[in-house]
Amino acid sequence: MPSLSLEALIAPLRHSPRLVEAVDLLRAQMREEQEQRERFYAEMTPEEKVEFIDGEVVPHSPAKHRHLGVTKRVVALLDAYVNVHQTGEVLSEKCLCVFPRNDYEPDVVFFGPEKAAGLDEDTMKFPVPDLIVEVLSESTEARDRGVKFEDYEAHGVGEYWIVDPEREVLEQYALRDSGYELLLKTSSGEVRSEVLRGFVAPVRALFSKEANLEALRTLAGGAKGSSAA
Repeated sequence: MPSLSLEALIAPLRHSPRLVEAVDLLRAQMREEQEQRERFYAEMTPEEKVEFIDGEVVPHSPAKHRHLGVTKRVVALLDAYVNVHQTGEVLSEKCLCVFPRNDYEPDVVFFGPEKAAGLDEDTMKFPVPDLIVEVLSESTEARDRGVKFEDYEAHGVGEYWIVDPEREVLEQYALRDSGYELLLKTSSGEVRSEVLRGFVAPVRALFSKEANLEALRTLAGGAKGSSAA
C-alpha cells in the first residue's frame, strides 16, 4: 500500500491545542536519536552488517545459501550491464545508505552516473541509491515491506525490487508522483528496469545458475556489439 503523505501524517495535530507539546516531544526525540546515530557512526566497522532504524541499531544475522545465491546473481546481472554501458555503479551488502532519519545496508544498490561520480575509495556513508534490491528473509521481510518500503518511496529511490528467494518471485516497483507503482510480480518472463534504462533480463536469471549464465553471455555479446559500434 502507498505510504501516507506528509500532510496526512500531521493532519491530526495541525489544529490540536497540544500541537506545541507534540512538537517539543518530537524535537527531544530527534535530538536523542541524533546522538545515538552519531555513536552508531563512530562504532560501526566495515566487518559488520548493521543498520540504524527508528533510533535503534539493527544487526543482521548470517544469510542462508539461497539468499546469498540470489543476491550474487542480481549483482552479476546489474554489474555486467553497468560495466558494459559505463553508467554508474552497483554495490552490495555492506553499503551503508544514509536517509534523512535511517541508515540501511540493502542487499544490492545502483547509483547512476551523477551519484557514482561523488563516491571515492574511502566512502563509508553512501547517498540514497537510484535502485535498490532487497532479497527477503524471515528476519527482514517485515522491514523490507514496511519501514524500508516507505522510506525508499518517500526519499526518491526510483526503483525498488523485492525478491523472494523461497517462492522465486520478483516484485518490481517504480516511483511515481503518487508513490510506488507495482510494475511486475512474477516468477517468469522478463524484468525491464526503468531506472537502469535498457536493462532487460529473464526473471529466472535471478534464481537459476544456468539462466543467469545465459543472460550474462547475452550481455557479453552486447558488449562486443557496443565496442564495434
